[in-house]
Amino acid sequence: MFKKILIANRGEIALRVIRAAREMGIATVAVHSTADADAMHVRMADESICIGPPSSAQSYLSFPAIISACEITGADAIHPGYGFLSENAQFVQIVEDHGLTFIGPTAEHIRVMGDKITAKDTMKALGVPCVPGSDGGVATLEEAKAIAEEMDYPVIIKATAGGGGRGMKVAIAAADMESAFMTARAEGKSNFGNDEVYIEKYLTTPRHIEIQVFGDGKGRAVHLGERDCSLQRRHQKVFEEAPSPSITAEERAYIGKVCADAVANINYIGAGTIEFLYENGEFYFIEMNTRLQVEHPVTEAIFGVDLVREQILVAAGEDMSFHQDDLKINGHAIEVRINAERLPDFTPCPGRITQYHAPGGLGVRMDSALYDGYVIPPYYDSLIGKLIVHGRDRPEALARLKRALGELIVDGIDTTVPLFHALLAEPGIHTGQYNIHWLEHWLEGYST
Repeated sequence: MFKKILIANRGEIALRVIRAAREMGIATVAVHSTADADAMHVRMADESICIGPPSSAQSYLSFPAIISACEITGADAIHPGYGFLSENAQFVQIVEDHGLTFIGPTAEHIRVMGDKITAKDTMKALGVPCVPGSDGGVATLEEAKAIAEEMDYPVIIKATAGGGGRGMKVAIAAADMESAFMTARAEGKSNFGNDEVYIEKYLTTPRHIEIQVFGDGKGRAVHLGERDCSLQRRHQKVFEEAPSPSITAEERAYIGKVCADAVANINYIGAGTIEFLYENGEFYFIEMNTRLQVEHPVTEAIFGVDLVREQILVAAGEDMSFHQDDLKINGHAIEVRINAERLPDFTPCPGRITQYHAPGGLGVRMDSALYDGYVIPPYYDSLIGKLIVHGRDRPEALARLKRALGELIVDGIDTTVPLFHALLAEPGIHTGQYNIHWLEHWLEGYST
């Protein structure tokens, strides 16, 4: 087992890893930029080391800075959390070349799944259902128009290296193709350094369903059911729950086995999430995230497992602590992402926290790095906390979420908490009758 783990991240996910490691008796190292010198993950770790100025490129994304921090502190493994370098195959290769262990998938698996076209071809070959679309990248507008006409509109054009909603544009009709094609390419180039795009059939009323998988790297893998992440704003998840209110037990067993078999066949190691669009009883693969997801706590809640602990175990060469037959769903869990943003425009709202009180009680978990007096820096993602609730069933989880939101206090800045109070008053949330477009349409009439 590892003696010391360096967490190449910040905020609540860095705290999440520190807590799991501490329970396993493993020492931790926090890295931080100068802007994060007073951050909670720095205070909680056994050791901390500054790796650069506020800019992510010069700190949290700096290969030399992070590898040097490992050498200085004697860390023998790196946990990337999510975001930053968690899906950077080049970084993983460098980590391995320096005799360190990356707590996550291999560089090759990250590389394959990081390219949307290669990922789709790989999954198709492994028997995973995929959205109809182009065979590979589309080089010209003329080619794109021809494919779209053959597939029939609407279609969606995606950057092959895209993510987080960037590099994705919908063409409802032929008149939209030029703008969508050029914009998707431009966003792919500016955000990911790659302007290659591909085309898929655009489903009009799908839900976003993702399957949590976990492999030991030795040909054994399991699935931990699904999460429903259909409530999104600009392709960014806002509200996640498990299990989905729209998936039957038979559908869960089918798609779960398909996904577990797929990752077992490629000897995948660690946590991964296979994402689908789901419409009219059919699943369509869209991408695989080769890392821990922001929304992993809802899966942990209903299965009673610690996914970070399992990541550490298999990275150290040990076996998973459970088999597929051990995994039984218990109740319902919901997570809401709380951002430092000013409504209704969702503009970032960094600043000093004058008062912070986390909700508590049965079935309530608050993953956050906030504390009284903490200054949220303006340089990073606006996510400041995740409120997770667990109940015996979905109605109880919703009631518990309403109660917990009422207890939460974050003063000094604006947050997205009022959004969730408003959503919980909507009948569509309680019936679970929503799709990936529901929130965008609802927000058109929303005001604080």
